Amino acid sequence: MSFNKDEMLIMPAVDIKDGKCVQLVQGKPGSEMVEIENPEMVASHWEELGAKNIHVIDLSGTIDGETSFNVIKKILNEVSVPIQLGGGIRDIDYAKKLLDLDIERIIIGTMGIEHPETIEELSDEYGSDRIMISLDSKDNKVVIKGWQEKIDKSPTEISQEFKEHGAGSILFTNVDVEGLLGGFYTEPVEELKKSVDLPIVYSGGITTIDDIKKLNESGVEGVVIGSALYKNKIDLTEALKYQKRIVK
Repeated sequence: MSFNKDEMLIMPAVDIKDGKCVQLVQGKPGSEMVEIENPEMVASHWEELGAKNIHVIDLSGTIDGETSFNVIKKILNEVSVPIQLGGGIRDIDYAKKLLDLDIERIIIGTMGIEHPETIEELSDEYGSDRIMISLDSKDNKVVIKGWQEKIDKSPTEISQEFKEHGAGSILFTNVDVEGLLGGFYTEPVEELKKSVDLPIVYSGGITTIDDIKKLNESGVEGVVIGSALYKNKIDLTEALKYQKRIVK
């Protein structure tokens, strides 16, 4: 599903770890606030409630290096809406394996930053719409390798490079607020939106319907909601009302 400037896609998050759907606090292993069996049924539930796209992150692949490929296939078999997938995509062969599975869009982080030529190769072969770059920000610096390593560039500085290499969209996660259910800061999102002409999907700290309204007004093309859905802070049906762009 291509992004539409007149819409803001609301994407429920299904994070996979050890075969379960989980929600971690700031991505830290052992901080699970949610653990649910059968991630494929969780994804199906969000689709039944009206989600047009599911955001899947393979935390096992990111943290342990052991991908959840079989679980990913189960999710694909269970849902009919497009899936965007990230986590543990550390080499180009695995990226192609996922794209050949009919994953709508893959999210590349560490590999794309360390080896930008892989973005070009995948974009040339599969189309830039199917290649999303993950920019994870901590203290306004990009972090990689499961948020464990910081590089000396801000998200706005590095975003231009990725457009040149053929990325079709950006997933921007503010690690400073991710998983804390305490809201988010609008400034980093707005700054990134102004700096690069690519669709941006925002993730991190979304806690209330008002947060979703603010993001809609910021012009981002998508929003990932995780913990707030699982902790019943946000009702997905209510959130989906904000998929249509608010006209100021």
